[in-house]
This record gives sequence, structure tokens and C-alpha cells, in this order.
Amino acid sequence: MTYKHGLIDIGSNTIRLVIYEYKKGRGFKQIENVKVAARLRNYLSKEGVLTAKGIRTLLDTLETFGVITKHQQLPHVTCVATATIRQAANAKEVLALVKKETGFSIQLLSEYEEAYYGFVAVIHSTSIEEAITIDIGGGSTEVTYFRNRELVQYHSFSFGALSLRLQFVKGNIPTAEEKVKIRDFVIRHFHIVPWLLNRQVPIVAIGGSARSMVQVHQGFIHYPLAGLHQYEMNLADMLHVKSAIGSLSYHNLQKLDHLSKDRADTILPAIEVFQSLYETVNATRFILSRKGLSEGVLFKEASDANIQPMYPDVIQQSFQEIMEEFEVNKDYVKQLTRIAIMMFQHLREQGPVDLKEDDLALLIKAAQVYDIGKYIDAESSSQHTFYVLANRTIDGISHRERLKLALVSSYKGKSSFRQYVAPFKKWLTKEEQKKVQLLGAVLKIADGLHATKRNVVQHIDMKSDENTVTIKLLCTKTFRPEQYQAEKQKKHLEKVVKKILFLNLLSFRITLDRLEYSV
Repeated sequence: MTYKHGLIDIGSNTIRLVIYEYKKGRGFKQIENVKVAARLRNYLSKEGVLTAKGIRTLLDTLETFGVITKHQQLPHVTCVATATIRQAANAKEVLALVKKETGFSIQLLSEYEEAYYGFVAVIHSTSIEEAITIDIGGGSTEVTYFRNRELVQYHSFSFGALSLRLQFVKGNIPTAEEKVKIRDFVIRHFHIVPWLLNRQVPIVAIGGSARSMVQVHQGFIHYPLAGLHQYEMNLADMLHVKSAIGSLSYHNLQKLDHLSKDRADTILPAIEVFQSLYETVNATRFILSRKGLSEGVLFKEASDANIQPMYPDVIQQSFQEIMEEFEVNKDYVKQLTRIAIMMFQHLREQGPVDLKEDDLALLIKAAQVYDIGKYIDAESSSQHTFYVLANRTIDGISHRERLKLALVSSYKGKSSFRQYVAPFKKWLTKEEQKKVQLLGAVLKIADGLHATKRNVVQHIDMKSDENTVTIKLLCTKTFRPEQYQAEKQKKHLEKVVKKILFLNLLSFRITLDRLEYSV
């Protein structure tokens, strides 16, 4: 099952066309993203009327998008509009004219719908249980509070990054005095909403302003991983960006790496909003969701059409999509996971490393995507596995968790591990690095014990003393290939636990009156 779906988001700052392709088992993939910095908010008169020039800008943009959607032969295009059109006194006339001249039927989102779709996007792309969400648009700012992944509260403020600049900033970028005025104004509005005060939960931000701040911060610290989704910052990080770009001229802001030119005049007002909310909420962290209103609308429509569930298991769905894309054999994963879990349980009871439930969860995840780089090239599969997993967005897990997953799934030995982990040494403690190596070594042996994909190993027993670890494996079939491969891989576990490892494979068969063993 494959189909394409187009979505047009008419915002106060930008108008965007996003085209998604859906494949069963792989979910939605963005295949085209076209943005026009239309700045419709600039065309809203003092009387609240969208001017003729603003309407012409809207029509020209949609006509261009219409050419693209026809070329892509899209069966359906959803078109939504937010604050500026919603607040325009002549909104009905604008919608009618758009329908007449372009054929697009605009769905005018209410304040609740705009906030709700942002929440839906966050729920479908993260595993966060409780948070405040914020979406700063050009002309409005939506916040929600969810707990146990259910929407509890929402509020829409009638200010956005662009409207704040137009209201408070005389030039292109705010002066120190104008920044104070923006903060005072925003904080007053935030404090009117009681459920925001001292909530002490994470803030999840969506939208272009949040993406811009994150991109700038990643550039400043030379962030070693790719990807914006689920990137985390704290208040100090936010203040670092604010301080670093606050002294730049408008000309230099426009030339700043990692900052879109059309965001140069709104990034500073947006950061004032983020900082004010962070302090109001007394937030525990700031997390970016790369998925926003457009994806929220898409997910809701897909749920209504029974294409996917409304509240999925985000992490498991992400792994299923990766397994489909890299053509992972699910029966192989099932047996690999079974063997790895048996070894893990014995090592937890007897091993030199203090293993926890979180480590078991990591091992199970890593088994699902173990050595997927062989899909690209078998000779350099470890390198490809690490690069793909470390630099790919995996909904539901943090960047740090993604790094650990990549290190376990790609484990080839201490030498390659040191090479991969070198840029991230400060991310993981020595104890965490040792655990990652142990889990990777367990998967290497488990893979060897499933070398011919015949489900040979049925039971594992393990005994450990001061200098040795003896693993006894009961097998239902001939096991020579498995024994050979496992013997090759046992050195990795020996190096981690610093003990000699003995593998003792036994074959057995059950008859009606006795259990027969052979060595």
C-alpha cells in the first residue's frame, strides 16, 4: 500500500507545501518541502483586514504550489490556515477567492485545533509522558499541557515572533531596551495562565523559531550528531545563543551559519519567548520536536482513515519502520533476541558489570537493528550500521540513547568502538562505555550462535568464577557452524569481562523414555 499526500500550511510568517509518501510498514516519509516566506502578517492592516497586496501574495504562492501538486499527481491536498487568516476581518472573502482562483479549499483552524495538532505531532514522534508544548508562529503562540500522553490544557496567545517584532521593534532587530519590553509583555501574558506556573516539566517546542535556535546552538558547539528532532537544551544553552547572536548586526545575523536569512529579524524575539516560558514553567529541559502542525494534521487524518493508530507505541513503530526499510528478517531477530536475553540474565546474576533493566531494554532494541549496515555493504557493515543509527532520526529516543544504540548494534571490537565513541567521550561515563561494549559483545556471540538461522540453541546455562566464564548451550541440531562462529566472537566478551570464556555446546534430543545428550 503506497500513496502520496500533500499538505499546505498557511502561516503568518511562511506558507509551506509538504508532500508525504506513505508505505505500509514504513510510515510517512517527507519527499518534498517547499517554503515561501510570504509574511502575511505584514499585510494585516490596523483595522485587521488582509490587504490586496497580501491576498495577491497568498494567491501567487498557492498557484505555484498548485503546479507542483498537479505534477506530483496528488489525489488529495489538505490546506490549512492559522492566525493571520483566522484574525483577518475579511477571512470569508479571502477563502472564497482562494477557492475560486486556485481550487484549494482552506480549512481555517481554530485556536484549539492549532494547539491540538501540535500536541498530536509531539505524541506521534516522541515518547514523552508529560510536558508543556509551545509553537511560536508569526502571529500567535500555542501552548498545551499534556500528562500521561493525553491533552489536559491548551491556550493560544495572540502574539508571535513576527507580530512581536512589528509591535516592539523599530529597526530590524531589537535593542536591549526593546528586548526587555518584549520579555515583560510575554511574561505578563504567561502568568495569566495558572497551569503554566512552576509546572517543572520539560518544554517541547515545535515550529521554525525553535528549529532556528537549535540549529544555531548546534553550530556553536560543533554538535557531532546529525538531526534536530528531540535535541535537548537547558536554560544556559538558550542564554548562550541569546548572548552570542544578541550583539550581531542585522547584516551579520543574515549571514550567520545555520540561521535562515528570513529568520534573522524574528529569532531574537522568539528566544525571549522561549526563555520567558522556560522560567515561568521552571522547566526541566527544552526539547525540539521536528514534527509540528503539518504532521499533526497528517497523523490525525491518517488515524481517521484507519491508516495508523492515533496514539501509537512510538519507539516500536520507529524500529518496525527501520526493519522494513533495511529488510531485516524478523525470525532472525526473534532468535537473536532470545539468545541475547538468556546470556544477559546470566551475566546480570554473575557478571562483573552492574546491569539494569534499562540495559536490557537497550539490548532488545539493538537486536532489532543489529548490523543493519550489511544492507548497504557487507564488507563495511559495522561502519554503515553506526553511521546510519547515530545520524538517523529515531522517533521516541533521545540523541544520547541513539548513540548508545548505534554503538551496541555496530559493535565489532574495542578498536572500532574507540574510533566511533571518540567524538562522544564526554557523553558516556566509563561505566556506561563498558556496558555498551558488553552488550555489543553479547550480540556478537548471539549472532554466531544463530549463524545458520536454524534456531539451534534452546537453552543456556552460565557459571562464573574468579578467572573463567563457562557457557553451556543445549542445542537441538548439529551445531558445528554455530560453534565455529561463536568461538571466533567470544574474544570480545573476554576483553570486557577480563575472564577466559569457555563455550560448551551440547546436542540433545528427547525420546519417549529418556533425554539423550551428545557432545
